[in-house]
Amino acid sequence: MDTLPRRRALITLGATAAGLLPASSLLAQPAVAPSLDVPFVPTPQEVVERMLTIAKVGKNDVLFDLGCGDGRIVVTAAKEHGARGTGIDLDPERIGEARKNAQQAGVTDRVSFKVADLFETDVSAASVVTLYLLPNVNTRLRPRLWKQLKVGSRVVSHAFDMGPEWPPEKTDSVEGRSIYYWTIKPEHKRATKT
Repeated sequence: MDTLPRRRALITLGATAAGLLPASSLLAQPAVAPSLDVPFVPTPQEVVERMLTIAKVGKNDVLFDLGCGDGRIVVTAAKEHGARGTGIDLDPERIGEARKNAQQAGVTDRVSFKVADLFETDVSAASVVTLYLLPNVNTRLRPRLWKQLKVGSRVVSHAFDMGPEWPPEKTDSVEGRSIYYWTIKPEHKRATKT
């Protein structure tokens, strides 16, 4: 912890304990921002719709959006395609926005959002995983997807691929923005066992 915020917290704690400040002043301290691997940059709605179309998302799908931001992919999958979905993000502010967006769209019965680390999240229930991360995050995530997802599960990424070890099966573009598509195959499952 930086010494200045620590000093402020100790002064506030001491003053509160001495009765000089109300206990609510403890709650007014700024929260420590999470350390994010990827900055929040929203996926344009046209790209969201194409990603869901490429993955053929339907009412029987369970979609996980890793690094979900404001939840737009999960919300659109539920509202327009009838899917169930879960959004994962490290940033509590984004998760708050996602929950509000789901409520406004009337899909809170089909979606959930969690503040969590995508590298510690169990995605085995997903039939579709969507991503808008960075290349190094995608490649670090790739073995986890191969291990946890069932054969036939689909993965769609906005802007970045998964490296030369996993070339995309399909690519597309919307207004100059790249979209990559893969499916989990038996050889991916075997690769995680070696």
